[in-house]
Amino acid sequence: MFSAKLLLVDDHAVVRSGLRRLLELNQGIEVIAEADSGEQAYQLYGDLQPDIVVMDISMPGMGGLESARRIIKRHPAAKIIIFSMHETASFASQALKAGVKGYVTKTGVAEDLANAVIAVARGNTFLTAEIAEKIALQSLSGDDDPIQQLSAREFEVFRLLADGKKMEEVADMLKISQKTVANHYTIIKQKLNVSSPIEMVRFAIRHGLIEG
Repeated sequence: MFSAKLLLVDDHAVVRSGLRRLLELNQGIEVIAEADSGEQAYQLYGDLQPDIVVMDISMPGMGGLESARRIIKRHPAAKIIIFSMHETASFASQALKAGVKGYVTKTGVAEDLANAVIAVARGNTFLTAEIAEKIALQSLSGDDDPIQQLSAREFEVFRLLADGKKMEEVADMLKISQKTVANHYTIIKQKLNVSSPIEMVRFAIRHGLIEG
């Protein structure tokens, strides 16, 4: 009989409540804990060892990608599904690079998330149809996405800086030193061929990572 114990991670209590009700309509799926931040998710995963984590990307403090990266680094067998409003191939590709097993968009059909949980629990990877199509089209077109040159950590630093965060804020959010953030910034500029914060913001808007 199928069973999966879940940790839900989203900074909105109403969203978590709705997800819990939706997921627990499926026999065998049980939400055993909730977290409202990436930091709390990292702590709870170590304490509870859930079968699957369902996590948003955009949260105050440590974002979902960074939290997923840290959880997987410490617990390589962790199964994490990103459930996000971000529908660009770049976000999904970075999530997969970080080691997550599923990427589901919040605009998709209601059954997608439950199907993702079942697929990932059985050892498979699950992508929302439109995300899978975007990644496939990008691959078939042969277009090199410069964002894919970034590591998962560099991508998170890039996204936060492009969103207007100061270096000290990024350092605090990711629990790293300002010097490390500055080093990442230098590497990011080289990889993306941008030379200023304004160019970085324009690049992020052009690739759908932040809103203009």
